[in-house]
Amino acid sequence: MTSLFNLTSLFPQQIILSVDIYEEIVQLRQKGRKGAVATIVNVRGSIPSFETAKMLVRDDGSITGTVGGGCVEAEVWQAAREVMESEKPRTLTFNLNQNPKYDTGLVCGGTLDIFIEPVLPPALLYIFGAGHVAYSLYRTARNAGFDVTVIDDRESYANRERFPDAKEVLAEDFEKAMSRISPAETSYIVIVTRGHRDDMRVLRWAVQSPARYIGMIGSKRKTITIFRELVKEGIPEHLFERVHAPVGFDIGAITPEEIAVAITAELIAVRRKVERPLPHMSWFHSRKLDSESEPVEIHDQNPKN
Repeated sequence: MTSLFNLTSLFPQQIILSVDIYEEIVQLRQKGRKGAVATIVNVRGSIPSFETAKMLVRDDGSITGTVGGGCVEAEVWQAAREVMESEKPRTLTFNLNQNPKYDTGLVCGGTLDIFIEPVLPPALLYIFGAGHVAYSLYRTARNAGFDVTVIDDRESYANRERFPDAKEVLAEDFEKAMSRISPAETSYIVIVTRGHRDDMRVLRWAVQSPARYIGMIGSKRKTITIFRELVKEGIPEHLFERVHAPVGFDIGAITPEEIAVAITAELIAVRRKVERPLPHMSWFHSRKLDSESEPVEIHDQNPKN
């Protein structure tokens, strides 16, 4: 059996290169940034590289590693940028025999397949509220791979005993918490506080953030009322078009556990960039504000939240 020492002696650059790329991937994700990894997965004939060679392309266009250089690498770099945007992997095939633009000046005439996969930062979910729905959502979303932060102004609800595996638990005033949170464009925000006024405070802040997903619990009547109030304050109307409210897919959910499943399903669909029509029930996405709708007072509570 060949030892690691012997492998390092035979292929020192290949092994060190791979280790460096893996370390770079970890650092990239920790910083909340995107990237794409290109790997030569199949080789037929002679090529200016080796099978399993890797190249990391970062979101700023910089690279680590190589898959052979020349025009092949230039096309892989462009494809990697597209993979970052779509967040979906793809495979490229290059025939170095038949296309003169891949002429590297070396004695190469093979074919190679390169698999390009996205490197994505952790999916951060901020749950505002720590009641029954929030607790069920924390459990369901975490099982689906989201890093969850819970925010509530009640220490009796927002604590480590209740949310032991949360990335962070903030027991403080919503305004104070929001001043310390900077959602990235890969972040998700779900608003399930115990009252409409708190929901409105958080929504005012959330729609002005770059978060990928914003969802708010409540009826269509409540949604319309909060929407009107914030527009009166001067919040641009178009910002509300990306709000999922009422939150979650319309699956007939009633209990906190069922509502959590509906919300998590929607989070997953957004995370995976599902393109087919989905059973979304957002009032904002389906129609503009009806000026003839009956106004509603903002004093109801959400006892289950």
